[in-house]
Amino acid sequence: MSKLTHLNSEGEAHMVDVSAKADTVRTAIAQSQVQLSADIVTAITDDRLPKGDLLATARIAGIQAAKKCSELIPLCHPLPLSKVTVDIELQEQSLVITALCKTTGKTGVEMEALTAASVAALTVYDMCKGIDKGMIIGATKLLRKTGGKSGDWSVGA
Repeated sequence: MSKLTHLNSEGEAHMVDVSAKADTVRTAIAQSQVQLSADIVTAITDDRLPKGDLLATARIAGIQAAKKCSELIPLCHPLPLSKVTVDIELQEQSLVITALCKTTGKTGVEMEALTAASVAALTVYDMCKGIDKGMIIGATKLLRKTGGKSGDWSVGA
């Protein structure tokens, strides 16, 4: 059996001790996509969503989610985030949400970036469900991470 970092010697879940690790600059970029109906795309492009400013609301939700990641995901360390951006782009029948998180610390920010992208996508669903509940949230993935002991990583590398 491989050694899982979030299990102690008795097999119980625990938070990993990162106190001996060096602080390094760490970044992570994650993405999520929401497939939309033609009616939702029209409402977005015509700026007539009943619940208001979709992009601003989803962006703020994603930023808040990154800041709350350790409260949402068990065993995540609370991190002092130095930067969080959430960019949202309409591409044909989908909104593509890209979240970037940055910190200087002892552990990575992949979970924060993934949480930001995911919660922004959920917010899109909430803001648009009155038009069509058939949206599909999918393709949530880490695109890139930098820093730390394991070094840099990107999808497809």
